[in-house]
This record gives sequence, C-alpha cells and structure tokens, in this order.
Amino acid sequence: MLMVTKKTNKRRRPSLLARMLRPLYPRRPVIRKAKFTRVLRILGPGLVTGAADDDPSGIATYSQTGAQFGYTQLWTALYQIPLLVAVQEACSRIGAVTGQGLAGVIKDNYSRRILYALVGLVVVANTINIGADIGAVAAAAALIVDVPIPMLCIGFALLIILLEVFVSYRQYARVLKWLALALLAYPITALMVNQSWGEIVNATLVPHIRFDFEYLFLITAVFGTTISPYMFFWQASGEVEEEVSRHMLAQRGGKPRLTRRFMRDIRLDTIIGMIVAELGQWFIIIVAAAVLFSNGIHDITSAADAAKALEPLVQSFPNAGYMAKVVFAIGIIGLGLLGIPVLAGSAAYALSEAIGWKSGLYRKFSKARGFYGVIIISTLVGLSLNFLHINPFKALVFTAAFNGVAAVPLLFFIARINSSRAILGEYRGKIMSRTFLWLTFVVMATAAIGMFYALATGQQV
Repeated sequence: MLMVTKKTNKRRRPSLLARMLRPLYPRRPVIRKAKFTRVLRILGPGLVTGAADDDPSGIATYSQTGAQFGYTQLWTALYQIPLLVAVQEACSRIGAVTGQGLAGVIKDNYSRRILYALVGLVVVANTINIGADIGAVAAAAALIVDVPIPMLCIGFALLIILLEVFVSYRQYARVLKWLALALLAYPITALMVNQSWGEIVNATLVPHIRFDFEYLFLITAVFGTTISPYMFFWQASGEVEEEVSRHMLAQRGGKPRLTRRFMRDIRLDTIIGMIVAELGQWFIIIVAAAVLFSNGIHDITSAADAAKALEPLVQSFPNAGYMAKVVFAIGIIGLGLLGIPVLAGSAAYALSEAIGWKSGLYRKFSKARGFYGVIIISTLVGLSLNFLHINPFKALVFTAAFNGVAAVPLLFFIARINSSRAILGEYRGKIMSRTFLWLTFVVMATAAIGMFYALATGQQV
C-alpha cells in the first residue's frame, strides 16, 4: 500500500544554540536593508527631475552666483525647498490622478488660446535651454579631448536623439538615476576646502537681498533654473509613464487605478528628488564662493573658468588643473545627457498633448511619430543655436533667467488646477500644498518684476 505523507506548513523550530545566539545577531539590519531597497525602487520621475534640475544651466548659474556674490545667495537653496516640493508634488499628483500630462489637463479645462500660449512659452524656453546645454557639454568635453567644439555639439546632439528615441523608458530611467551621481564632486570639494562654516550657516538661514539689476538678474536666474517650466511638464507626464509601465493605466488619457501606496510613493520620490536638487545647488554655490570668489574670480565666461572651482578636489595630482577639468567635464557631460533629454521630452509632451498626438516614451517611434518628431526637431534647433557664436556659459545664465519669467504664468494655472476639486477630486491639494504653490507664484512673479524694474530704472544700492 502506497503511503502519502501529508506536508504541513509548520516551520521547523530553531535549535537551542540558534535561540541562544539570536540576541547577538538581531534581524533588524535585514529589515533596514529591505526598507532601503524599497526606497531605491520607488525613486523615479521625482529623482530624475531633481537631478535634471542641476543640469549644465543650473551648474553655470549657481557657479556664477557663488563667484560673483560669494555666499550671499546661499539662502535661496534652503527657502526654495518647500516651494520646489510644492510645485513638483502638485505636478506629479496632477499627472497621476488625471492620467494625462499637464498640457492635456489644461486643454480639457481652459481656453485653447491659453494652452497654446503656455505651450509656446515652454517650447521656446526648452529649445533655447537645449541649445545652451549642448554648447556647455561640448565646451566641457573640449577641455579633455582635442576635438573642435562644433563637432562635439553635433555628436552629443545625435547621441541624445538616438538614446531618447530608440531606448525603452524603463532602461532609460534606470540610466538617468545613476547619472545623478555626477553631482558628488561638489560636496566632496566643499568638505575638502577650508570653509567659514559659521558664515555659511548664517548666509543659508538669513536672506540677503540687494536691489541692483545684477543681483536681481541672478536671483531670477537661480529661481528660473530651479523652478523651471520643463520640470512641470516632465514630471506630470513622467508619472503617467510610470502608471503605464505598472499597468495602472490602460492607455494615456484613461482613468488610472490609484492606490494609497502609489500616491505615497510618488510624494516620497518627489521630496527626495527636490532635496537632492537643492543640496546640489547649495554645494555648488559654496564651492564657487570658496574657490573662485575668494580668489578674485567674479565672472565665469568659459568651461575652464567653471572647472577651476574643482581644483582643490585633485590638488594631490601632478597636474591638478587638468584633473579638475576632467572631473568637471564628466559632471557636465553626465548631467547634460540627463537634462537635455528631459528638456526635449517635456517640450514633446506639451506640444503633443496640445495638438492631440499620441505621446509617451513607452510608445515605439512608429506609434508616436509626432511626439518623437518634436524631440528630434527641438534638439536639432537647439543644436543650431550653437553656430550663432554665442558664449555657451553666458547663454546658460540667460536661459535660466528666461525660464524664471516663463514659469510665472504656468505656476498660476498649476496652482488653480491644484485647488480644483472638479479636476482632482479627493486628491485636490491640501491647505499646505495650495498655500506654498500660490506663494511660489508670488515669489517668482516678484523676482521677475523686480529684475525688469531694476533694468528699466538702473537702480543701484
């Protein structure tokens, strides 16, 4: 007779020795590791957007700020955190709840004229920014390779187009996360240089404001490169991409199947990403102030000037100046490859949604030719701007200031959508979110108006 042994789900009792040694080997590190792994897994559009915030335009603007005014604008990195988090969290929530990008939501709820004006601003701002970033990446690469800058511009533009058009979103997002590590050169340098940390803390906590054009221009540029229009569109559409990849959304424009955990995850992702962005800004200003401003270098006109800020990082090498250029070039190239596709992608999302084309990096080229066409054309137009003999690093700071002005009308409509129960239902922004969003609009509008007023009157302090 065949005997059948019944399997049970009872766990085997640990041996006496194992029970005696258990206090010496607690299981908590495993739990912590699991939590850390989960945090890494949920990092997505928020981290990518935050890292892209410190693109070549951001690095140039923050470096110029530190070189020209020392530590006096460090406070912007601290006080921008709640503003930046409020804006980007609202954009991610709008995308997740509606299953549409920002342009699609505006299209469904506001005038087409308003939509086209806002999308036009974004496309123009992004195209100028793309051109400036391509020029900066090429100029940085020219510090370490003996290749003409025009050839480098063309090479990087083609590489970016190929990556964004022909690499899947999941693979591309994974690469973008690691490129964020390029920013580590600045905090390491800041910790190596002898700093007046008391002065740094005071400049971070206590705002210092002047009312001359140069100071207000850079304040507007700092706000513009940090709270920038392309980030609004990229993050909202990025959350839709995440929903599609997780099968939470059958198709773009459909009703997402939301969970509390998913909404909590995108909030955490956004907060971490924006804090990373502001830490990057803070350390770049500190390094530029300590290394450039203190040595009488107050105007950055080239990649070589900006690279001097990292020379303390490689002082032990025989040729510290060249090594500083290598480290700087790697950072600029890495963050350029991160930021330029975000700029082109956000322009494509905005224009495609406004016109009604199929869009999304999860789609193949043959299924979204208009969307990918915008990416290709905006990148190529941006590339062409580099043949107008414009100083790439001066163009980066100008672009940042332009973004600061262009962001104002967009923030107005984001704040209105965030406050709308008709659009977001139970996921309408809470009182804290609504307050900080409207505060961001007021701050950005005030900075832009102040800059134009100082320019018009030539006011000095």
